[in-house]
Amino acid sequence: MEGEFKVKKTIEEINRKIEKGEVVVLTAEEFVNLVKEVGPVTAAKEVDVVTTGTFSPMCSSGAFLNFGHTSPTIKAYRVWLNDVPAYGGLAAVDVYIGATETREDDPLNKVFPGQFLYGGGHVIHDLVAGKKIHLKALGYGTHCYPRKSFEKEITIHDLVDAVLCNPRNAYQNYNCAINLSDKILYTYMGVLKPNLGNANYATAGCLSPLLKDPYLKTIGIGTRIFLGGAKGYVVWAGTQHKTEVKRTPKGAPMQPAATLMVIGNLKEMSPEWLIGTSHIGYGCSLAVGIGIPIPILNEQVAEWAGLSDEDLFTQIIDYSYDYPNGVKRNYGIVSYAELKSGKITVLGKEVPTFPISSLPKAREIAEILKNWIKQGEMLLTEPVNPLPGAKLFPMR
Repeated sequence: MEGEFKVKKTIEEINRKIEKGEVVVLTAEEFVNLVKEVGPVTAAKEVDVVTTGTFSPMCSSGAFLNFGHTSPTIKAYRVWLNDVPAYGGLAAVDVYIGATETREDDPLNKVFPGQFLYGGGHVIHDLVAGKKIHLKALGYGTHCYPRKSFEKEITIHDLVDAVLCNPRNAYQNYNCAINLSDKILYTYMGVLKPNLGNANYATAGCLSPLLKDPYLKTIGIGTRIFLGGAKGYVVWAGTQHKTEVKRTPKGAPMQPAATLMVIGNLKEMSPEWLIGTSHIGYGCSLAVGIGIPIPILNEQVAEWAGLSDEDLFTQIIDYSYDYPNGVKRNYGIVSYAELKSGKITVLGKEVPTFPISSLPKAREIAEILKNWIKQGEMLLTEPVNPLPGAKLFPMR
């Protein structure tokens, strides 16, 4: 229990160090090297905060927008932004634009494989970039909202409110995808070549936020984070959040596990960290930049934050038959060190590996977050409540 720890810190104490300019911050990669050199106890004494980062397509993303009351007023029940439908079933001029929503006239996969050139993720990127967006709204007419149609070119500055609210981001680990069939596959994990032609993987390994706090002891509801280039917050567990999964002896999950629901002010964000993406044969998405600071409260937290790519593993899943048919089977367990080496061995065959997440961007996010904290531009937050499932696991 807590009494057993040789190092004990609080977030309040770390914040005082930040305010005084005395805080010691390392990126996750730097901290991994330090723990290897001096061990978790000494590392916990020397370092106060470890910063993480990930930049990857995150389909379960979107934004709440309020475009303001018109004159005469309208109750918008059908809304389009650059011909991409937005959900209008909220209130008169509130809408939600989802990252994977496609343009109304998109042929989808009728001509296979579809290109999905523009969708909700691209709308969000264009808004953040300050570009003009064509807004079209239809109303059905009421006494209080008599107008039946409205069209206007808008920018993000014309919106009363613009809030990024992503239901599922920052997956704690994810599958390594392979294709055992003799046909090319177009998936959300990218293009998978036939007959084990490649193996695609996600997450940034030892930089990935939730892999640095596998039992969610420091990340909870209210945690302040880097989101889309601005400061955002964890507001709940993300959809498909799981904590009771197979783990390594050091506690790291070996399959998709926890997720986060996150929120932030879209007007403060940067187009560099929110990029609309098109995935051939699959659809549209939004690449999201997320970074989370890990307060090193004791040597146990330090040990988790110090897990290296050699300590972190994922499962190899066939996307030709098993994944689409819900078959619970894997073709081996592989470390992120092996994945990042550029090749792995599956069924006796050497297979090239490719990331769908950007490691250089993850490193950049961790550095930005590190500088924010060192310069006193961002304090840490004490979670107001643990994420669901976090309380199942004791500190030791």
